[in-house]
Amino acid sequence: MTDPVSLLNKAKKSRFYLWLLNQVLSRMIPFNLPHKFEILEISDLHIKTLLPYRRKNKNHIGGLHACALATLSEYTTGVLLLSGLSPREFRIILKNLDIQYFYQGKMDAHATWRISPEFIQESVLEPLKTAESVVLPCEIKIHDKQGNHLSTARVFWQIKPWAKVKTGKAQLEKAA
Repeated sequence: MTDPVSLLNKAKKSRFYLWLLNQVLSRMIPFNLPHKFEILEISDLHIKTLLPYRRKNKNHIGGLHACALATLSEYTTGVLLLSGLSPREFRIILKNLDIQYFYQGKMDAHATWRISPEFIQESVLEPLKTAESVVLPCEIKIHDKQGNHLSTARVFWQIKPWAKVKTGKAQLEKAA
């Protein structure tokens, strides 16, 4: 299988690799498959994703489901973070999600998230020189295709070097 980070970098320059990235991510993250999320644009500094207005993304009153909007917020910020951090070197895990809803989505929606060129260095790499992990708040807004502001989420990612991750398996190996 193609290395996701290599694929992310190729997708920044090629429509074909962007299509391929969408296919790979939908299979790597099976929970998101029914949503049919799509990365429309990706660069080192921004990402734009699509939440299609379709039956599986609707709630009981025909609007975009609150959980689909929240999941798109997590997905969008997580993918851009992964393009700037090596998943082999760092564990990135959702710590908290806070979301506010403003308008009922009745059509396709887009999430756009931008970071500065210094963002990863200042917010992650420098703090990790003295801390075991960092919690990174990422604010992201979702709008429908007419520009209506549907939601604003603050996605909190915990980022930790794999060398400092203490899992049950690692603790058992130490004890043996």
